[in-house]
Amino acid sequence: MGTRTRSWLRRWRDDGRNGTCGRSAPKRFIASPEAQIVAHRDRSDEIVEPLWWMTVVSVALALVVCGIFIWANGMNPLAVYKKMVVGAFGTSFGITETLVKSIPLLLCGLGVSVAYRISVWNIGAEGQFALGAIFATSVTIYFPEWPIYLSIPAMVVMGILGGGLWGLLTAIPRTYFQVNELITSLMLNYVALLLLDYFVFGPWKDPKGFNFPARRCLTMRSRCRFSAIPVFILALIFALLAVGLYAFMIRYTRWGYELRLIGSNPEAARNAGIRINRHILLVMIISGGLAGLAGMSEVAGVTHRLMYGISPGYGYTAIIVAWLAKLNPVGLIVSSFLFGGLIVGGYSVQTLGIPSSISSMLQGAILFFLIAGGTISKFRLRRSV
Repeated sequence: MGTRTRSWLRRWRDDGRNGTCGRSAPKRFIASPEAQIVAHRDRSDEIVEPLWWMTVVSVALALVVCGIFIWANGMNPLAVYKKMVVGAFGTSFGITETLVKSIPLLLCGLGVSVAYRISVWNIGAEGQFALGAIFATSVTIYFPEWPIYLSIPAMVVMGILGGGLWGLLTAIPRTYFQVNELITSLMLNYVALLLLDYFVFGPWKDPKGFNFPARRCLTMRSRCRFSAIPVFILALIFALLAVGLYAFMIRYTRWGYELRLIGSNPEAARNAGIRINRHILLVMIISGGLAGLAGMSEVAGVTHRLMYGISPGYGYTAIIVAWLAKLNPVGLIVSSFLFGGLIVGGYSVQTLGIPSSISSMLQGAILFFLIAGGTISKFRLRRSV
């Protein structure tokens, strides 16, 4: 028996002991982090995108259900809906008011959308809005003689800082102690609103306000002929620029791709060396900062003072705005404008004897059916490879 034959038999015997039946034992393959990311990207392409018509059906079902309640109260649902549409979009005044309402909704909706990208469920935009309003008002209280070209940038910075710090209070327990951010962000909303009430009813109360719970008008407005128009335009421009930057960052930058990867597959992101905790902290600061900027714009451009009930629920409505838009930048603009019109339309139907809370009922119904539609869409079939 030749040397080559004996060598082959020895290798065959060893392979048989290893259970490979004459074949070389396969080595365990461990994919590199880059390969895991590429594999995740390839698998994500197989999944069918969310059904666009599910959103349309959800909104239609919400209108039908709310219409039943309106009809049960002796009103014509079509007449009520027509009044809401005309009041919000039928006149120049209505469109202006809709834009005024849509700006904080867009900023808050953009903030929660950034957080939702990495599956951090920030529902604390209402509190972050309030902290932004408080911090922005502090500029006019402690530096009342500053000119407008210093006051406005300082209010912007302080508004972002206040909201960002309040968002950080939610991120720290989530990052280091694994505390559910749903609980902390929701509870911090009440803390922030009570803190706002403390300043409005306490040290910042207008001494000449006839016991009305509000801070006196911003001093820079009377000295510089400061009206709602400049801040309204600036806030609108900044909101649109922020949406454009968000779309670019999420789509075309490494940071945006890391956010999308963390949100869809945290394990692959962790194996790739992405620091998830650092992203959570940064994203919550950005999310809270955008909501705080919305609070600043409301103080400087709409109410011109810090007052009780300054927000009609922008932070909570922003959650529905983000869900309706599916975190899409263009969808955020459209949905915030529509929900701004829904708020204004709710005020206009009061002439028909219907309370303005009908808009809140519609918002709740839309959110309910959106969540139900999202649950149903999870059972969609995978596209064949």
